[in-house]
Amino acid sequence: MTDKEQNAVSDQQPLGEDVADQRHLLIVEDDVVFSRTLKRSFERRGYVVAVAHSPEELTDVMAHFVPDYAVVDLKLGSGSGLACVQTLRAADEDLKIVVLTGFASIATAVEAIKLGASYYLAKPSNTDDIEAAFERSEGNPDAPLDGRQSSIKTVEWEHIHQVLVESDFNISEAARRLGMHRRTLARKLEKRQVR
Repeated sequence: MTDKEQNAVSDQQPLGEDVADQRHLLIVEDDVVFSRTLKRSFERRGYVVAVAHSPEELTDVMAHFVPDYAVVDLKLGSGSGLACVQTLRAADEDLKIVVLTGFASIATAVEAIKLGASYYLAKPSNTDDIEAAFERSEGNPDAPLDGRQSSIKTVEWEHIHQVLVESDFNISEAARRLGMHRRTLARKLEKRQVR
């Protein structure tokens, strides 16, 4: 067992009778510091929290932890949080899932919602934002429409991000599909991180 896996297991709080009525939250986040901070913040609000740092750890944690809510980072190392959303939704259709990302993309927001996420938030998002997103069960028809037109850079980024999603965040495959050199794509991604 790796250090990361041991930390994930040691972060888990066993389910006892005293926590049966509490809200159970699963955080799927590869940033150990951020996940620990988020965990502590939700525990102060009365949640029982478990943490997984990868799609593989998610399966292990779900074997002994049944969440009511989940927070999933879109980019998990070389893996995709979208696969985690799919796994979580397959396990429980009523689970409230919020996806977090460092760069909001229309393509990934649509995919996350199609796969069963309840809401999609751009980082930085705090505990208040996430908890409010858990409570949102319907869309808001009165949401303001942004009349601002997309710039060429935004359109390019949306296209790159869509191809990244389609290639399961495999940079070499995405570069091939985009018709650009892998290093060129890597440089573009460094400028606008996908997290």
